[in-house]
Amino acid sequence: MFLNTRLLSRRGLAAGLTAAAAALATAGVAWGATTATSATTATTTRASAGPRTCASNDLYLSMGRKEGAAGSLYWSIQFTNTSTTKCALRGYPGVSALDTAHRQIGPAATRTGRSYSTVTLAPGHSASAVIRTTNGPVGGPCLTTGSYLRIYPPASHSATLVPARWQTCSHTFQVGPINTEGAI
Repeated sequence: MFLNTRLLSRRGLAAGLTAAAAALATAGVAWGATTATSATTATTTRASAGPRTCASNDLYLSMGRKEGAAGSLYWSIQFTNTSTTKCALRGYPGVSALDTAHRQIGPAATRTGRSYSTVTLAPGHSASAVIRTTNGPVGGPCLTTGSYLRIYPPASHSATLVPARWQTCSHTFQVGPINTEGAI
């Protein structure tokens, strides 16, 4: 588990400044009100910031059902929280198709540009992001069919390889943001 000591130091500093201000006030020593207020505000702000960001090792990634519609092929990527605490995902995952030797096939998925919000996952709960290509060579050729998808959860530098047969066609490979509606 990653422990952010810089965050703990700030909390400790804020708590220490608050305690020092209280001690000085009890002793009758005047101390700048803005300093005491800033320390208290820093502690309050950090405490209410919400759940931590989901790390790669907190998540189990799997593929949902492939669905076709209006000349497109859609496939959802499921992100399931396997940790014992709540965590949050916000934004777009990074996705690319790989061959059996784990070499990338074509460019990585581009973002759809859809707006997004933070999705909080309780332990055992899931959210998804949807990938899209055309349903065959409509306006361009199809690339070699990949054996895996390399997926980076939002805000992560660690990828997970998910076995998935994926073929990008017509230069179209898009990914939507993490959401609970299953939309691209």
